[in-house]
Amino acid sequence: MRLDLAEIVRCLGCARDVKVADGSVTVTSVVTDSREAAPGSLFVCIAGERVDGHDYAARAVEQGAVAVLAARPLEGLSVPVLTVQDTVRALGAVAALWRGKSSARVVGITGSAGKTTVKELLAHVLSRRGKTACNALNLNNQVGMPLCMLKTDGDEDFWVFEAGISHEGDMDELGAILKPDLALILNVGAAHTEGLGERGVAWHKSRLLAHLAPEGQALVSADYDDLVREARAVFGDVIFFTASGRPLSYRAAYAGCSDGVHGQYRLWLDGRPCDVTAPFRGDYGTENCIAVAAAAHMLGLSAEEIAAGFADAQLPPQRFARSRRGSWDIVDDTYNANPLSMARMLDAAAESAQKRPFVVVLGEMRELGSVADREHERLGRHLAQLRPVLVFWRGGHADAVRDGLEHGLYTGRFLPVESGEGFVQALREHLPADTGGQGGLMLFKGSRGNHLEELLEALERSDWLPGSRTESL
Repeated sequence: MRLDLAEIVRCLGCARDVKVADGSVTVTSVVTDSREAAPGSLFVCIAGERVDGHDYAARAVEQGAVAVLAARPLEGLSVPVLTVQDTVRALGAVAALWRGKSSARVVGITGSAGKTTVKELLAHVLSRRGKTACNALNLNNQVGMPLCMLKTDGDEDFWVFEAGISHEGDMDELGAILKPDLALILNVGAAHTEGLGERGVAWHKSRLLAHLAPEGQALVSADYDDLVREARAVFGDVIFFTASGRPLSYRAAYAGCSDGVHGQYRLWLDGRPCDVTAPFRGDYGTENCIAVAAAAHMLGLSAEEIAAGFADAQLPPQRFARSRRGSWDIVDDTYNANPLSMARMLDAAAESAQKRPFVVVLGEMRELGSVADREHERLGRHLAQLRPVLVFWRGGHADAVRDGLEHGLYTGRFLPVESGEGFVQALREHLPADTGGQGGLMLFKGSRGNHLEELLEALERSDWLPGSRTESL
């Protein structure tokens, strides 16, 4: 990126306080970590729970920052200090300024489950047509998304950015920065309900459509009644896709798995069939596939380009990534969890296990507010239907999960664990003896705050079923 500092000053309304001649200083990067500051950087001071960026402004200047964006006056710095009320909002304004200068076609993606996978897959498919940029991993909030936008070169053909929300008003802030040419709403379910108030997840996700660029398009799943209703209330001309067999122009069906890893999907793009091979398997992937393919098709890609993009795509880290340990498949989906994503990954893992023993290592689904007990009890009932041989649990709401398992007449063991060592020891003690040589599949999934990767790392350090081989699932 390249922006004149004077232009940023005018955008933020600091012109009276900061005098910078037009074109005298060029900003080539925007950072919030002083360690990343370099010649040409604008350093944005953000006060967090543990660290206040204002305390590191001098260090950023020493490393070459040409200006500082702050929420309070800072004395003794040799560069202009742009003082605003809210540095996070100001960061978003700078990103919106840069977005306005780009000729890239911007895709904004939101949803309750799978949006990072869809973002990565869509960016990969679009890259077959032209230069494409996207968020790094899931940096999708009011800090991460603008920073990722400001890391773009400006000569891309496509920008693909996901927008994640936790509180009321989040989507309006993110949408105003993105101004998407194509807004994609993948799905809705119970996620971050603690901070979203009473209007419902579908209402908040649909706010993205209120910020479409002129002549922008909306692509929305038809498989969630509340989402259909709320999306239409915001934007009248919605294009819908489906993974549930509705007779729409953009629809898909799962066609099975031939190699135990990759799924085959039959898609219809504006009514014409297109077969793709995806880096995941199972019914849950049908929604991801048609969302990606429909978006790419609407942006002008052919069915052949879309199929080729799917063929060599890979999943992002901690998204159903499989490693082999002895005779066991270990599935790492530890990045995050909510009721929708948890149910889908459990179903996909159970299908992958086939008739082999199935073990789940799960963690609390956080930020569900008043519906937390209910959703964890429903999770227990769902688990009971899948009949894993062992259920390990880390985090809160264990009693609700246990109640659901009991109501579902589950006959296996439910084992709360706290430490990695305790998990490995419990695994040694309770894994049925007749499964050791036969092998099976073990799924790790839970909200980030549970740090389930610690249990996975403890398993990898142990000598339980020695030998490992990593591959994608």
